[in-house]
Amino acid sequence: MSWTAVLLAGSRPGRDAFAEQFGTDLKALIPVGGEPMVRRPVRALLESPGIGKIFVLSQAPERISEVLPEDPRIVIRESQGTIAETIENLILNHIADFPMLVTTADHALLDEPMVAEFIAEAEGADLAIGVVERRALLARLPQTKRTWIGFRGGAYSGANLFALGSIKTLAAIEQWRSVEQDRKKGWRVLSALGPVLLLGAFLRLRTLDQSVTAMARRLGMTARAVVLSNPLAAVDVDKPLDHSIVEAILAGKA
Repeated sequence: MSWTAVLLAGSRPGRDAFAEQFGTDLKALIPVGGEPMVRRPVRALLESPGIGKIFVLSQAPERISEVLPEDPRIVIRESQGTIAETIENLILNHIADFPMLVTTADHALLDEPMVAEFIAEAEGADLAIGVVERRALLARLPQTKRTWIGFRGGAYSGANLFALGSIKTLAAIEQWRSVEQDRKKGWRVLSALGPVLLLGAFLRLRTLDQSVTAMARRLGMTARAVVLSNPLAAVDVDKPLDHSIVEAILAGKA
Protein backbone atom coordinates (compact mmCIF):
# COMPACT_ATOMS: atom_id res chain seq x y z
CA MET A 1 0.00 0.00 0.00
CA SER A 2 1.32 3.44 -0.94
CA TRP A 3 0.74 6.19 1.60
CA THR A 4 0.39 9.89 0.84
CA ALA A 5 2.57 11.97 3.16
CA VAL A 6 1.52 15.44 4.27
CA LEU A 7 4.27 17.53 5.86
CA LEU A 8 3.16 20.70 7.64
CA ALA A 9 5.79 23.42 7.27
CA GLY A 10 3.69 26.43 8.17
CA SER A 11 4.20 29.23 10.67
CA ARG A 12 2.06 30.62 13.47
CA PRO A 13 0.70 34.15 13.01
CA GLY A 14 3.01 37.00 13.96
CA ARG A 15 6.73 37.09 14.61
CA ASP A 16 8.54 33.88 15.46
CA ALA A 17 11.14 34.81 18.08
CA PHE A 18 12.53 31.27 18.05
CA ALA A 19 13.19 31.37 14.30
CA GLU A 20 14.65 34.87 14.55
CA GLN A 21 17.34 33.56 16.89
CA PHE A 22 18.66 31.65 13.89
CA GLY A 23 18.43 34.49 11.36
CA THR A 24 15.16 33.52 9.70
CA ASP A 25 11.47 34.25 10.06
CA LEU A 26 10.35 30.71 9.16
CA LYS A 27 10.65 27.94 11.73
CA ALA A 28 10.98 25.31 9.00
CA LEU A 29 14.20 26.99 7.80
CA ILE A 30 15.98 26.93 11.17
CA PRO A 31 19.31 25.16 10.60
CA VAL A 32 19.57 21.72 12.18
CA GLY A 33 22.58 19.53 11.60
CA GLY A 34 23.94 22.02 9.07
CA GLU A 35 20.83 22.19 6.86
CA PRO A 36 17.34 23.74 6.90
CA MET A 37 15.26 21.73 9.34
CA VAL A 38 12.47 20.89 6.87
CA ARG A 39 14.90 18.90 4.70
CA ARG A 40 15.36 16.26 7.38
CA PRO A 41 11.78 14.89 7.66
CA VAL A 42 11.30 15.26 3.90
CA ARG A 43 14.38 13.11 3.34
CA ALA A 44 13.06 10.49 5.78
CA LEU A 45 9.81 10.33 3.82
CA LEU A 46 11.65 10.06 0.49
CA GLU A 47 13.66 7.16 1.89
CA SER A 48 10.52 5.30 3.04
CA PRO A 49 9.33 2.62 0.57
CA GLY A 50 5.76 2.86 1.86
CA ILE A 51 5.43 6.55 0.98
CA GLY A 52 4.32 7.72 -2.46
CA LYS A 53 3.50 11.37 -3.03
CA ILE A 54 4.68 13.94 -0.47
CA PHE A 55 2.74 17.18 0.00
CA VAL A 56 4.72 19.95 1.72
CA LEU A 57 2.42 22.73 2.93
CA SER A 58 3.55 26.22 3.92
CA GLN A 59 2.45 29.85 3.83
CA ALA A 60 5.72 30.50 1.96
CA PRO A 61 5.87 27.63 -0.57
CA GLU A 62 8.43 29.31 -2.83
CA ARG A 63 10.94 29.72 -0.02
CA ILE A 64 10.44 26.17 1.23
CA SER A 65 10.81 24.85 -2.31
CA GLU A 66 14.24 26.43 -2.62
CA VAL A 67 15.72 24.22 0.11
CA LEU A 68 14.12 20.88 -0.79
CA PRO A 69 15.60 18.26 -3.10
CA GLU A 70 14.23 17.98 -6.61
CA ASP A 71 12.05 14.91 -6.68
CA PRO A 72 8.85 14.28 -8.68
CA ARG A 73 7.16 12.84 -5.59
CA ILE A 74 7.30 16.22 -3.78
CA VAL A 75 4.37 18.59 -4.27
CA ILE A 76 4.63 21.98 -2.58
CA ARG A 77 1.39 23.83 -1.88
CA GLU A 78 0.30 26.89 0.04
CA SER A 79 -1.29 26.02 3.38
CA GLN A 80 -4.59 27.36 4.67
CA GLY A 81 -5.20 29.41 7.80
CA THR A 82 -5.00 26.55 10.29
CA ILE A 83 -3.85 22.94 10.35
CA ALA A 84 -7.46 21.74 10.43
CA GLU A 85 -8.41 23.87 7.42
CA THR A 86 -5.33 22.71 5.52
CA ILE A 87 -6.05 19.01 6.03
CA GLU A 88 -9.75 19.42 5.31
CA ASN A 89 -8.90 21.18 2.04
CA LEU A 90 -6.74 18.24 0.94
CA ILE A 91 -9.48 15.75 1.75
CA LEU A 92 -12.62 17.55 0.58
CA ASN A 93 -11.07 18.68 -2.70
CA HIS A 94 -9.65 15.22 -3.40
CA ILE A 95 -6.13 16.59 -3.62
CA ALA A 96 -4.50 13.88 -1.52
CA ASP A 97 -5.44 10.20 -1.40
CA PHE A 98 -5.98 7.95 1.60
CA PRO A 99 -4.24 6.62 3.55
CA MET A 100 -2.34 9.74 4.64
CA LEU A 101 0.59 10.12 6.98
CA VAL A 102 0.71 13.61 8.52
CA THR A 103 3.86 14.95 10.16
CA THR A 104 5.63 18.26 10.70
CA ALA A 105 8.71 20.15 9.54
CA ASP A 106 10.08 20.31 13.09
CA HIS A 107 10.27 16.50 13.33
CA ALA A 108 14.02 16.76 12.74
CA LEU A 109 14.85 13.26 14.04
CA LEU A 110 12.27 11.46 11.91
CA ASP A 111 13.83 8.54 10.05
CA GLU A 112 12.78 5.70 7.79
CA PRO A 113 12.44 3.07 10.59
CA MET A 114 10.07 5.36 12.52
CA VAL A 115 7.95 5.88 9.40
CA ALA A 116 7.91 2.17 8.61
CA GLU A 117 6.91 1.17 12.14
CA PHE A 118 4.17 3.77 12.33
CA ILE A 119 2.46 3.04 9.02
CA ALA A 120 2.65 -0.72 9.65
CA GLU A 121 0.88 -0.34 13.00
CA ALA A 122 -1.57 2.27 11.70
CA GLU A 123 -2.74 0.37 8.62
CA GLY A 124 -6.45 -0.38 8.60
CA ALA A 125 -7.52 2.22 11.18
CA ASP A 126 -9.53 5.30 10.30
CA LEU A 127 -7.22 7.29 12.58
CA ALA A 128 -3.93 6.50 14.29
CA ILE A 129 -1.82 8.68 16.56
CA GLY A 130 1.88 8.13 17.20
CA VAL A 131 2.96 8.45 20.84
CA VAL A 132 5.97 7.76 23.07
CA GLU A 133 5.81 6.52 26.66
CA ARG A 134 7.32 8.87 29.25
CA ARG A 135 9.62 6.37 30.96
CA ALA A 136 11.21 5.40 27.66
CA LEU A 137 11.95 8.98 26.65
CA LEU A 138 13.21 10.14 30.05
CA ALA A 139 15.52 7.15 30.22
CA ARG A 140 17.03 8.29 26.93
CA LEU A 141 16.83 12.07 27.46
CA PRO A 142 16.22 13.01 31.11
CA GLN A 143 16.72 16.70 30.32
CA THR A 144 13.92 16.96 27.76
CA LYS A 145 10.68 18.84 28.46
CA ARG A 146 7.51 17.53 26.83
CA THR A 147 3.75 17.72 27.21
CA TRP A 148 2.51 14.51 28.86
CA ILE A 149 -1.00 13.11 29.12
CA GLY A 150 -1.42 10.51 31.84
CA PHE A 151 -3.48 7.32 31.66
CA ARG A 152 -3.74 4.22 33.80
CA GLY A 153 -0.47 2.43 33.23
CA GLY A 154 1.61 5.31 31.90
CA ALA A 155 1.92 8.82 30.52
CA TYR A 156 2.48 9.61 26.86
CA SER A 157 3.60 12.42 24.59
CA GLY A 158 2.66 12.87 20.96
CA ALA A 159 5.17 12.00 18.24
CA ASN A 160 3.86 14.36 15.52
CA LEU A 161 2.79 11.35 13.47
CA PHE A 162 -0.85 10.92 12.46
CA ALA A 163 -2.47 8.46 10.09
CA LEU A 164 -5.72 9.34 8.33
CA GLY A 165 -7.18 6.19 6.86
CA SER A 166 -10.58 7.28 5.57
CA ILE A 167 -13.07 10.10 5.14
CA LYS A 168 -14.34 9.35 8.64
CA THR A 169 -11.37 11.23 10.08
CA LEU A 170 -13.09 14.51 9.17
CA ALA A 171 -15.00 14.18 12.47
CA ALA A 172 -11.72 14.07 14.40
CA ILE A 173 -10.31 17.01 12.43
CA GLU A 174 -13.37 19.07 13.31
CA GLN A 175 -12.79 18.30 17.00
CA TRP A 176 -9.13 19.23 16.60
CA ARG A 177 -10.15 22.63 15.23
CA SER A 178 -11.63 23.56 18.62
CA VAL A 179 -8.36 22.96 20.52
CA GLU A 180 -5.77 23.68 17.85
CA GLN A 181 -4.44 26.82 19.53
CA ASP A 182 -4.10 24.93 22.84
CA ARG A 183 -2.64 21.72 21.48
CA LYS A 184 0.26 21.85 23.97
CA LYS A 185 -2.28 21.62 26.83
CA GLY A 186 -3.25 17.99 27.18
CA TRP A 187 -6.35 18.68 29.28
CA ARG A 188 -7.75 20.96 26.56
CA VAL A 189 -7.39 18.22 23.96
CA LEU A 190 -9.18 15.72 26.18
CA SER A 191 -11.91 18.19 27.16
CA ALA A 192 -12.89 18.59 23.50
CA LEU A 193 -13.68 14.87 23.43
CA GLY A 194 -16.13 15.08 26.31
CA PRO A 195 -16.23 15.18 30.11
CA VAL A 196 -16.15 11.41 30.48
CA LEU A 197 -12.81 11.12 28.69
CA LEU A 198 -11.41 14.13 30.55
CA LEU A 199 -12.42 12.74 33.95
CA GLY A 200 -11.20 9.27 33.04
CA ALA A 201 -7.77 10.59 32.16
CA PHE A 202 -7.64 12.88 35.20
CA LEU A 203 -8.42 9.99 37.57
CA ARG A 204 -6.33 7.49 35.57
CA LEU A 205 -9.36 5.27 35.18
CA ARG A 206 -8.57 4.14 31.64
CA THR A 207 -5.53 2.95 29.79
CA LEU A 208 -4.35 4.74 26.66
CA ASP A 209 -5.92 2.10 24.41
CA GLN A 210 -9.24 2.22 26.27
CA SER A 211 -9.34 6.01 25.99
CA VAL A 212 -8.56 6.00 22.26
CA THR A 213 -11.22 3.34 21.66
CA ALA A 214 -13.81 5.38 23.57
CA MET A 215 -12.88 8.53 21.65
CA ALA A 216 -13.17 6.71 18.32
CA ARG A 217 -16.54 5.22 19.20
CA ARG A 218 -17.84 8.69 20.10
CA LEU A 219 -16.74 10.01 16.70
CA GLY A 220 -17.99 7.02 14.72
CA MET A 221 -14.64 5.65 13.59
CA THR A 222 -11.87 3.24 14.45
CA ALA A 223 -8.68 4.58 16.00
CA ARG A 224 -5.56 3.34 17.68
CA ALA A 225 -2.53 4.74 19.45
CA VAL A 226 0.82 3.58 18.09
CA VAL A 227 3.44 3.50 20.83
CA LEU A 228 6.70 3.92 18.93
CA SER A 229 9.72 1.88 19.97
CA ASN A 230 12.19 4.72 19.39
CA PRO A 231 11.53 7.37 22.09
CA LEU A 232 13.26 10.02 19.96
CA ALA A 233 10.10 10.06 17.86
CA ALA A 234 8.64 12.43 20.47
CA VAL A 235 11.42 15.01 20.12
CA ASP A 236 10.55 17.94 17.91
CA VAL A 237 12.34 21.28 17.59
CA ASP A 238 9.90 23.71 19.14
CA LYS A 239 12.15 25.78 21.42
CA PRO A 240 15.86 26.50 22.03
CA LEU A 241 16.33 23.57 24.44
CA ASP A 242 14.90 21.18 21.84
CA HIS A 243 17.29 22.56 19.25
CA SER A 244 20.28 22.04 21.55
CA ILE A 245 19.20 18.48 22.34
CA VAL A 246 18.67 17.56 18.68
CA GLU A 247 22.03 19.06 17.67
CA ALA A 248 23.71 17.04 20.42
CA ILE A 249 21.97 13.84 19.31
CA LEU A 250 23.02 14.36 15.70
CA ALA A 251 26.58 15.00 16.86
CA GLY A 252 26.55 11.81 18.95
CA LYS A 253 26.84 13.70 22.22
CA ALA A 254 23.44 13.04 23.81
